[in-house]
Amino acid sequence: MRGIVSTDGVMGGQPRIEGRRISVLQIVEWVHEEGMDPETVAAEFDLDMADIYRALAYYYDNVESMDPWRERRQRRLREGRDDQHRPDSASERV
Repeated sequence: MRGIVSTDGVMGGQPRIEGRRISVLQIVEWVHEEGMDPETVAAEFDLDMADIYRALAYYYDNVESMDPWRERRQRRLREGRDDQHRPDSASERV
């Protein structure tokens, strides 16, 4: 079972799925903003369903601390400087 971790120097320290370069915010965006089914996200990125729901629960349990990450990402997207990308494959690991 993977947890949610924040590691200095990995993805800017933002919360992510342990052992992966997939952030909590990416999961939230894929599921709630892009409308991907949690099952599709899990299959596409070789995650367990528990990883997806753990990330979503973490986000909603910590909305206030996640807001600065969301604002930073939105600002960088507007400026054309996206610092996160969709991993090309499930093989992208820490």
